[in-house]
Amino acid sequence: MSIAYSRWPKNFEEAYRKAGYWSDEPLTQMIEDQVESNPNSVAIIDGERQVTYLELDQMANTLAIYLDQQGVKRFDTALVQLPNCLEFYVTYFALLKLGVAAVNAFFHQQALEISAYVEQLAPSLLIVSPEHELFANQEFVSGLKTASTSIETILSLKACDYAVSMQDILYSADHKIIENPSFDQASDADEVAFFQLSSGSTGLSKLIPRTHNDYLYSVRKSVEVCGLDQDTRYLCALPIQHNFPMSSPGALGVFYAGATLIIAQSSEPIHCFELISKHQVNMTALVPPAVALWLDAAPEHQAKLKSLKLLQVGGASFAEAQARLVSQVLGCQLQQVFGMAEGLVNYTRLDEELNYTTQGRPMSEADEVRVVNQACQEVAVGQIGMLMTRGPYTFRGYFNSPEYNQSSFDAEGFYCSGDLVQQDALGNIKVVGRVNEQIKRGHETLALHEVENLLLKHEAISQVALVAVPDAELGEKSCAFLVLKNKDIKPLVIRKHLVSLGIGKDSLPDAFQFLSNMPLTPVGKIDKQALKTQALKVI
Repeated sequence: MSIAYSRWPKNFEEAYRKAGYWSDEPLTQMIEDQVESNPNSVAIIDGERQVTYLELDQMANTLAIYLDQQGVKRFDTALVQLPNCLEFYVTYFALLKLGVAAVNAFFHQQALEISAYVEQLAPSLLIVSPEHELFANQEFVSGLKTASTSIETILSLKACDYAVSMQDILYSADHKIIENPSFDQASDADEVAFFQLSSGSTGLSKLIPRTHNDYLYSVRKSVEVCGLDQDTRYLCALPIQHNFPMSSPGALGVFYAGATLIIAQSSEPIHCFELISKHQVNMTALVPPAVALWLDAAPEHQAKLKSLKLLQVGGASFAEAQARLVSQVLGCQLQQVFGMAEGLVNYTRLDEELNYTTQGRPMSEADEVRVVNQACQEVAVGQIGMLMTRGPYTFRGYFNSPEYNQSSFDAEGFYCSGDLVQQDALGNIKVVGRVNEQIKRGHETLALHEVENLLLKHEAISQVALVAVPDAELGEKSCAFLVLKNKDIKPLVIRKHLVSLGIGKDSLPDAFQFLSNMPLTPVGKIDKQALKTQALKVI
């Protein structure tokens, strides 16, 4: 029995096929194409290890055959939690070949999230790493098996007491990749291929069903817009499961183009600079806080960055002041990306001059975008509103979440992303924040993003985060957290700076806190929840 999910209406499916957006091919086709035309080219470099496209396919076949022999079957579900490593992609393609829909949990996620995914999916398979504290021994696993009797097979990235080691499955005694016949029983292209995770900004992440058809189209179109080819050498510096480094164009775009993926363990500047130099990386992707760290570290390591041609920045709004530093300091072109695991992806185009001031426009002519007010009426061009969208690679509903879906989609199937944006006459989008990221101070309402951008215009400020906390008299007060560029400035100077840029005195931050480093989430975004907790102590 196939996995139930919210499908596109039949007339939309027919139109997407007729227009060529949906090719009715499985996601595994990209690897099979490379095995046929490009078998001995290097697909992945992970530390001192590297595998060709032929070897990647053989490893995925080996794992799929083993799991099939263990009774894992088509339309089963799986939970996978692995760190940044080549085995992640081996697992990804093996499960696609087997027709098993997996949720790829972020490696930082803990018991609450993992237990919730198991409860929702009832997986028959777990693939985990003993490097994670939850799986360092069998205690947590035993608890999962007690809570969900569906779990029958458990694999571990490395040797451990409670599971079979993936390394024992994938390699023979002399550590040569086992050769084997092909294996493919992938689900149909309009079935669920795997589950992506929502951003989880409020509560637990929700599961996003992605089909072969919609996700492959997203990858294909991203490769076209971003210009990947066989000479691309892409550094994956973000968490490997994240939609951005996975498909925009990310690792799957690399494989589709027959290029080479280099895996980093983190986005830490010196670590990445060494990899860029060693492997002549020419493309990578970061979130804005990581860019700030790279900009600070780069002047002393310019020689290591000579090969880098394109830096994509996404995952959060990117201040213009920092955007303009990318080409000056890192010596490469900037491409801004505004995408979502639910679907829609926007890019600044490589041949245009808007990459400093917008987050790009929809990559497909089939993307439908509306910017609306609270009454769901479209606003005028250039006005701020909520982003709503639908299209051939934007989903139609979270998995097993009927109540949430009712509030997230309108009657025509447009998804409300929760993003506040401005859209110009050409369709370019500027992200100004989230619906719930505003300060309501007395009679004033300010978008946090706007104030943050103005603060970053000060030459002494490297990073900034503005948070709002409750206040009995005014409704909310704000606290600005700042990381400085080795300079000592006083709050009075910063207030004068903001006033000179046009902010009214009643809208200035109520408090300033200076940090040596911003707290970050494991994805690399600024951890505003941690900052709110700290702000409550000083306001």
